[in-house]
Amino acid sequence: MLQIEVNGRFHQTFPGGHVGVLLIGNVDNRKRPTPLDEKKREIEARLREKFADFSRADLLELEILQAYRDYYKQFKKTYHVQLQLESIVHKGKSLPSVSPLVDANFAAELESLVLTAGHDADLLEPPITIDATQEGDEFIQMNGSPQPLKPGDMMMSDGQGIICTIIYGQDKRTPITPKTRRALYVAYAPVGVGVTAVQQQLNLIHENILLFSPEAAVELLKIYPAGLSDQERQP
Repeated sequence: MLQIEVNGRFHQTFPGGHVGVLLIGNVDNRKRPTPLDEKKREIEARLREKFADFSRADLLELEILQAYRDYYKQFKKTYHVQLQLESIVHKGKSLPSVSPLVDANFAAELESLVLTAGHDADLLEPPITIDATQEGDEFIQMNGSPQPLKPGDMMMSDGQGIICTIIYGQDKRTPITPKTRRALYVAYAPVGVGVTAVQQQLNLIHENILLFSPEAAVELLKIYPAGLSDQERQP
């Protein structure tokens, strides 16, 4: 079982926020046609129908997008899932095809709008920690470039360093690849994104994975709320 710790900075920095984790194993991530491909087309059609009359301003009034907009605004950034939703609804774009495990997450994100990272669980080293970035932190982005991090960003680290933050995304060392057989999905939810939305996102990912790996097994599914008192944090 993968052990996950929560640093006190997480509670102090993000009261009312959540991080949800789904660890799932025994998966086949070979790139191939699967029933998930058909579901992706259904999701695209459903989103276009649901938001056909929504302008960009209308979309930004959605409660979850408002919460992420407020978070990203602190760092002078724009929530990329919002941009992906706009590209599907207003520009006729399709969900990407990367690999089944990655696509399972992308498809779920567009339905729930909850930001989620995916890591190869077998590449992670303990301890796994939910935390907040500090001044001087940095990590290696997926493109291989060192990235200094701004303090106060929700993040996760393992024994080798930071593996993901909301603003700068995932690291180069631990992403899901075609060889991945155990995946850790981490849903980052700032204040305004409730536990129900996080649970829905993790459930959607699981449902999507079962479409191409029916033998997949959930090893951990847990939501960590921020802002607990010292007494509530006691085991």
